[in-house]
Amino acid sequence: MTYTPLTPTLVAALTALVDSNTTLQQQADCWPYGYDNSRRHNLPELVLFPSKTAEVQAIVALCHQHKIPLTARGRGTGTTGASVPIYGGVVLSSEQMTKIIKVDPDNRLIIVQPGVTNLQVQEAAAVHGFFWGPDPTSAAFCSVGGNLAYNSAGPRAVKYGTTRDNVLGLTAISGKGELIQCGTATTKGVVGYDFTRLLIGSEGTLGVITEAILKLTPLPETKRTMQVIYNDMAAAASAVSRIMAQPTTPCALEFIDHKAIEMVREYSSADLPRDAGALLMIEVDGPQQGIDAAVKAIEKAAAGDGLVKFTLAETDEQIAALWATRKALSPSLRRVAPKKINEDVVVPVSHMAELIDGLQQLAEKHHITIVNFGHAGNGNIHVNLLVNPDDPEEMSRAYACLDQLFSLVLKLNGTLSGEHGVGMEKQAFVGREINDATLTLMKEVKRLFDPHNILNPDKMFPLEK
Repeated sequence: MTYTPLTPTLVAALTALVDSNTTLQQQADCWPYGYDNSRRHNLPELVLFPSKTAEVQAIVALCHQHKIPLTARGRGTGTTGASVPIYGGVVLSSEQMTKIIKVDPDNRLIIVQPGVTNLQVQEAAAVHGFFWGPDPTSAAFCSVGGNLAYNSAGPRAVKYGTTRDNVLGLTAISGKGELIQCGTATTKGVVGYDFTRLLIGSEGTLGVITEAILKLTPLPETKRTMQVIYNDMAAAASAVSRIMAQPTTPCALEFIDHKAIEMVREYSSADLPRDAGALLMIEVDGPQQGIDAAVKAIEKAAAGDGLVKFTLAETDEQIAALWATRKALSPSLRRVAPKKINEDVVVPVSHMAELIDGLQQLAEKHHITIVNFGHAGNGNIHVNLLVNPDDPEEMSRAYACLDQLFSLVLKLNGTLSGEHGVGMEKQAFVGREINDATLTLMKEVKRLFDPHNILNPDKMFPLEK
């Protein structure tokens, strides 16, 4: 696709479509909007800050007319380069689309613009005794629009589902500049195709989301926190399968492996047994009346071969102490290596131990340190390859290791990404997971929504040779 350069006339026409006088044209001003947390970067030619749906529609329509590439951007917390404007053009920032349009506790929903942060949604809902299911680690900073673009979830997904499971409807602008309204304000509805779930996770390649109807859930009355230590990952993985097979579903089920425990022990004051080979952090929530029974059910399922220690927190201080191990992990990783390649693969829970064992073999084969942690309840493993980016030979080994990692994940009937998305980082591997016929159909869908390929072009799909 050949795109139109932004002439002064086009810049003036685009700028005139935004009520706010805030637009960025100088290179130094546009520079921060050219990257995300992947550290990939490309300079946009123009950054616009619309505040309402009508402005977004007018901008996209003009970009469609003149074949100008347009990249929608939230807060830039993504890790795959999905919001990097690789063809320059226009970056459409949602920073001024921060209205909480309606909180409707009677119908258990909240309507927001995409620039509202996840934390702001949680705070607005909490006033009425509710919460929104998705809770990514970056909740205080990431925007709802970004959560929708990536289908980001977080630890609570094990019980409350991913973003797709917690959105009722959307308003969006297609690549042709047409207004799309999909979904309903009700929890049931089967009129028409489910474009809501299609747009969520599409990384801004099909449309620019301008409003979202989010499904709310009542806040639980109480919560209990447990830490369970096993002598190896196989024992921990077996326990995860047992926990997920009984009726009490935890609201968080996190794990860290032996290598991660070693790093935490070395760089923090966390009290961990010397024979700790894997660690689970478990939380259950629900009515006060049944919480003790829920804890007993989890404790019973967690028991088994390889159990080293089961700890139930009784006070806020004890809860903080248990989570201190997990919170010490990221700082420990930063001290061990100047860079990490962070992947968020997913395998069926029953294959977790096999994946971790395979990762250990790959680490030894390629002489790369690999540390694993993540959301054990749904098999979403954050695989961290610790590398020195200034060592070309080590980076070559790391990418060879990564290639075989993805092959292992797919062999175990897994998927390449649970919540980080594809963006630019995983494009070369998508064809391994999705067959040619399916990819062709996906590209046809893209052409229907965006015939000039202006919306976040050359993302998600394998690049043409």
